Amino acid sequence: MLAKKTRFIVITGSIMSGLGKGIVTSSIAKLLEVRGFKVVPIKFDGYLNVDCGTMNPFRHGEVFVLDDGTEVDMDFGTYERFLNKSLSGMCSITGGKLFQRIIEKERKGEYLGRDVQFVPHLTDEIKNWVQNVGKENDADVVLVEVGGTVGDMENSYFIESMRQLYFEKHNMVFVQLTYVPSLSSGEPKTKPTQQATRLLQSLGIQPNIILTREQEKLSEESRKKISLYCSVPEEAVFDDPMVGTVYELPLVLEKQNLYKQLARQLELDPNKEPDLKEWQRRVSHIIEPKGTPLKIAIVGKYTAVKDAYISVKEALVHSAAAVNCGLDVCWVEASELEKVADISSALKQYDGIIVPGGFGTRGIEGKIKAIQYARENKVPYLGLCLGLQLMVVEYARNICGMKDANSTEFDKKTKYPVIDMLPEQQQISRMGGTMRLGAYECMISKNTIAHTAYKKEKVEERHRHRYEVNPEYVKQLTEKGLVISAIHPKNNIVEIAEWKESFGVATQAHIEWKSRLEEPAPIFVEFMKAAKTRAGQ
Repeated sequence: MLAKKTRFIVITGSIMSGLGKGIVTSSIAKLLEVRGFKVVPIKFDGYLNVDCGTMNPFRHGEVFVLDDGTEVDMDFGTYERFLNKSLSGMCSITGGKLFQRIIEKERKGEYLGRDVQFVPHLTDEIKNWVQNVGKENDADVVLVEVGGTVGDMENSYFIESMRQLYFEKHNMVFVQLTYVPSLSSGEPKTKPTQQATRLLQSLGIQPNIILTREQEKLSEESRKKISLYCSVPEEAVFDDPMVGTVYELPLVLEKQNLYKQLARQLELDPNKEPDLKEWQRRVSHIIEPKGTPLKIAIVGKYTAVKDAYISVKEALVHSAAAVNCGLDVCWVEASELEKVADISSALKQYDGIIVPGGFGTRGIEGKIKAIQYARENKVPYLGLCLGLQLMVVEYARNICGMKDANSTEFDKKTKYPVIDMLPEQQQISRMGGTMRLGAYECMISKNTIAHTAYKKEKVEERHRHRYEVNPEYVKQLTEKGLVISAIHPKNNIVEIAEWKESFGVATQAHIEWKSRLEEPAPIFVEFMKAAKTRAGQ
């Protein structure tokens, strides 16, 4: 039996970051996936961190966590949300991981006395890694997103590896994402794309397909210029326009026949028809929903950088589409709430309140004020990770009479440590990759909001935390009415808590990380239903 011929698509940036390579990669993957191809995306990041676990959300955006506990770049959230599948840590390649591997091999004597160099040792390591991802996933197509921009020192050796792989395999396509700016007169300028392509060509790579981001639709004159100066056929220059939602991009690229261009160059069946009906239906619910948009407040501490909560925002988008309602996400800085005398004036306009995860003391009391407001005024509330812990703190203080109850993360000497560090975390001194990470079982009690949402008694959700509800206080909390609706079966860690009187649900897991457009997070859907009811829709 002949081995499967795996194809490779490499997506590079140009001279400007932030153009959306992750969304382009996901959209291309979607066009292949809906035609029955088995696809797997890889992301290379040039930083020397082993993973994203120790990175500040202000600098890097959200840290996304996979089922196996790998802390990865937020582009992996985009991949999973588009493909509706869970990925493994082997799909994440960083400069730190690569150099760690090389040094470990050198210390073991695996290079037989050779001087270890970027070429061939590092480049061979990269090529083997990329090909092994394809083999282990039995993939028809592997998509490789190269982080950063062409010309960066951090990714130059990786681009060289892809050049070598193309020379060895030939079953590859290089897709370049560029930017075509427009002057105030509205005239588009293709020179940046020309210069970026020349830079890529100087590294030995000729892009096969070029996608352009621009403020105006790409004109035929601009397309011809790019084709002429970049040595790419006109039919291989595609428009990556502004869209109403990122989930619309696969539909836009499908209309431009991007798949047929890929099929021609990768020797795939050009006549395979896509199954995009359900995707189109859900996208239409985002673009043209029924009813007045629901105003949902996300009360956090990283609100200046919206990418820090990108999965929460996207889970709201998915669940709003599922119940076919409009959505208005509002960002509320928790530290500012601490200064507000009348909390009602700051929060009364919202149909639902979310407190997401986070670390550190800044804004904690503001989040607790928001939770108390939601509980006392029966505003639908959803807490995520830290949002569960602070829900318990608020309940302990204001319902159970434990004045100044707190988490030992914020007050090590608190009289009522209703939130405390997980026992297995107490002797850990290293920061990276040491939290409770990845998917864990969660046993759900019947006759709870959680059970209504999931419609099953056992689920797996992803975690990233060091602290938990202190089991010594669970009895006092439940006697006063707090509902513990789910626990981890092995050590009784509280996984989900609820209020009895109104819709108030909080999860220790980051349930937003497994929400996809085609399979929204169940509790988010129930939350949006409750917000819809409150809004009278």
